[in-house]
Amino acid sequence: MTIRVLLADDQALLRATFRILIDSCADMEVVGEATDGAEAVDLTRVHHPDIVLMDIRMPGTDGLSATTTICADPELSDTRVLILTTFEIDEYVAQALRAGASGFLGKDVSADVLLDGIRTVASGDSLLSSLATRALITRFLTTPAPSARLVPPDALAALTTREREVMALAAEGLPNDEIAEKLVVSPLTVRTHIHRAMTKLGARDRAQLVVIAYQSGLVQAAPPPTV
Repeated sequence: MTIRVLLADDQALLRATFRILIDSCADMEVVGEATDGAEAVDLTRVHHPDIVLMDIRMPGTDGLSATTTICADPELSDTRVLILTTFEIDEYVAQALRAGASGFLGKDVSADVLLDGIRTVASGDSLLSSLATRALITRFLTTPAPSARLVPPDALAALTTREREVMALAAEGLPNDEIAEKLVVSPLTVRTHIHRAMTKLGARDRAQLVVIAYQSGLVQAAPPPTV
C-alpha cells in the first residue's frame, strides 16, 4: 500500500526537498503541498492523505491550530499528523501532542529517519519511544495545560487487566519488543493488546493512548527534576 503524504511548510525549498525524497520511495507519494495551516486543512479534506507532514511555524494559521482542526474532524480520522519541529521548544511539542499529533521530528533529521518516521506513524504507531521524548511527555503531563481535558479513571473499565498492563508499559516508553520480554509474550500479542485498547478508548493511535494513560491516572508522571 502506498503511503499518501501531504506537505505543509511555508518554505518552498524545503517542500521541494521533501517531495523529491518521498516520491523517490516506492511505498510513498506526495499528494499535495500547503504553504500554511489553513491550506493544510483544506487540502487534507480534499485528498485525505495518510500522513500530514506539518511544520509548526507558518504564517497565518500555524501548524498547531491546523493539527487541532484535522485531528478533531471525524471525517479525517484516518489521517495522522507528523509534526516537524525542534526538540528544544518543549511547549510546542506538548501542544502538538494535546492537539492529537502522532509524533514529531526535528527538521535536522537524516533522510532515513524522516522516511522511517513517516512509515512508523502510517502504521499506527507513534514517535514516542526515544529517551528525550519520554522525558518531554512526562514533563508536560505532570503540568498539563489548564484547559486540558482529563480522562476519568472509569474510562478504563472496558479494558482487560492485561490490556491495562500493556498500556501502562507503553506509556512508560517501552517499545513492543521490550513489553513482550517483560510480560513473557510475543510482540504480536502486545501489538494486539495495544490496538484493542486503542479501539475501546477511541484513541487515534499509540500517542493518544499514552496521553490517556497519564490523564486517567493509570500511570503517574514523575515530577520534572529541579535544577
